[in-house]
Amino acid sequence: MSTVVVNQTITADGYAAGIDQTEERPFGQDGGDGWGDRLHAWMFDQGEENRAEVQQMAGARAHIMGRNMFGPIRGEWDRDWNGWWGENPPFHGPVFVLTHHRRDPQPMQGGTTYRFVTEGIEAALARAREAAGDGEISIQGGAHTINQFLAAGLVDELRLHIVPFTLGAGARLFDGVPALNLEQVYARAASTVTHVTYRVLP
Repeated sequence: MSTVVVNQTITADGYAAGIDQTEERPFGQDGGDGWGDRLHAWMFDQGEENRAEVQQMAGARAHIMGRNMFGPIRGEWDRDWNGWWGENPPFHGPVFVLTHHRRDPQPMQGGTTYRFVTEGIEAALARAREAAGDGEISIQGGAHTINQFLAAGLVDELRLHIVPFTLGAGARLFDGVPALNLEQVYARAASTVTHVTYRVLP
């Protein structure tokens, strides 16, 4: 059986993105220059220090993400858009995008194919399980999508990357999620981020 994991960078007060998300600032205002600079600097500026966690994130066999994480377009697909990540996205496997509007699969370079699911989170998970086999399924985000899976009891493991600043507003992890029983199975403090992994208990 595949394992469903969440890999999410959050602030110390639990936000995965700031306010005023735009095409130029997909993670909103976080005090950086754009593209979630402060939130995700640990992945890029200190990549060597956090190599193990970055490699672990890339190990999933299938991915699920919300429409808002895939791109800024709302409503019908009236614009040519294939994600924030260019022609060769980093997923290298099937990505199931939750949406209310039908769209044909979009193959990309490097083995990534975006598949658009209109039937909800359980349908997306069923398709991801079929694609992943015994491999991991990564719920990519954003926070609203992750919260839906947490509230439905569909997540096995939370891998949080906590950066030491607060936002006070934006898209927050755990909003609307009932109380969870968690078992800490991993923790490591790096210079600009703390990595913590929790197993979600019944």
